[in-house]
Amino acid sequence: MTSEHQGLGSPGTVPGRRLVFLLALACGVGVANIYFPQAIVPLFADGLSVSPGRAATVVTAAQVGYATGIFLLVPLGDRLMHRHLIVVLLAITGLGLLVAGTASTLPVLVTASALTGAATVVPQILIPMTAGLVPDDRRGAVTGTLLSGLIGGILLARTFGGGLGQWLGWRAPYLVAAAVVFLLALVLACAVPTTTPPSRDRYPALLGAPLRLMIAEPDLRRSCLYQALIFAGFTASWTSLALLVTGPKYDLGTSAIGLIALVGAASMFCTPIAGRSTDRRGPDTVNLVCMLAVIGAAALLTTGSLGNTLGLIGLTAGMLILDVAVQSGQVANQARIFALRPEARSRLNTAYMTCAFLGGSVGSWLGVRAYTGLGWTGVCLLVSILAGLALTRHLIAYRTPGPRPEQTPDAAPIRG
Repeated sequence: MTSEHQGLGSPGTVPGRRLVFLLALACGVGVANIYFPQAIVPLFADGLSVSPGRAATVVTAAQVGYATGIFLLVPLGDRLMHRHLIVVLLAITGLGLLVAGTASTLPVLVTASALTGAATVVPQILIPMTAGLVPDDRRGAVTGTLLSGLIGGILLARTFGGGLGQWLGWRAPYLVAAAVVFLLALVLACAVPTTTPPSRDRYPALLGAPLRLMIAEPDLRRSCLYQALIFAGFTASWTSLALLVTGPKYDLGTSAIGLIALVGAASMFCTPIAGRSTDRRGPDTVNLVCMLAVIGAAALLTTGSLGNTLGLIGLTAGMLILDVAVQSGQVANQARIFALRPEARSRLNTAYMTCAFLGGSVGSWLGVRAYTGLGWTGVCLLVSILAGLALTRHLIAYRTPGPRPEQTPDAAPIRG
């Protein structure tokens, strides 16, 4: 057995298209549990007789829980059998959704949301697992397919939550989601291939491994930097977009933001293409195109300052390009890091996703302040500066002599 597939199972476990599609669906269902509560915050407030500000803590709890789960649970993907870990996490997620859907007080709902967020990190386990089950020349394409499912879950979650909540009340989305998650756990219990844990490290060593990997792997560091900067610009623009579209320049409702977001569905079809391009041309080339696309998107987004139909068209087109570039860049980044150490893909993904979420959080904070101080043009300038920093670092790496990621010799094992 080659080092590339060491500890992953026999060659017969290579997933076919049906299984890849099922795993992409599972990624979408998993991530949707973080996003659908955002659409029903007003319903929480009315149903539990609390202020909208207090009700919004439900969404915050889910996001904090998700970040915590990435740090504490995703590394277990290198230590435990994937099938068992995935099914247990889905079962906990289902229970959390069930408790949330029957909660009678806000503290119970907040606690259940935090538990659900922490356990619904299954997509971040499925993606590195699947990357380890496919040949090198399919890794980018398969990663892109799973990310397309992830994007679909993000896009449709708010529509699912808002529509069902408006029709049947705020509890309905939780209860329906719980039923779907329990069903998915049963299906994946049979469908996920049998794998052998690639690591025997104890849990404390697993938790410390992402930091050690960041120190040891230059390509992991630059992949994390790329995504943190680009994702920061992405969250800055989306956070500020709500202020722009609902403000006096356009005076539109939040439904307009939802329509602009749905245009981003095109990225579901672009990520598999980015994956195939990564397989053929390498992640560095795809990263370069994506960074240039983000800068171009920032320039197009400046038309939003016009405040008319042309400005709205520019906003929609710019956000579409930005979304495609961010998601396609993620395909390239993850393909790069998954090629570094086959025995530590979950821990590599933990380091990568933690940096991405930290960048996104900082981006939201910076975006609001740029909009407050300089208006929408300031936000576009911020996006271009962040992408420019990533591009500068990328050009330095591209021109530095040395082995490309796919030429790097086998690294030394991670020591606890």
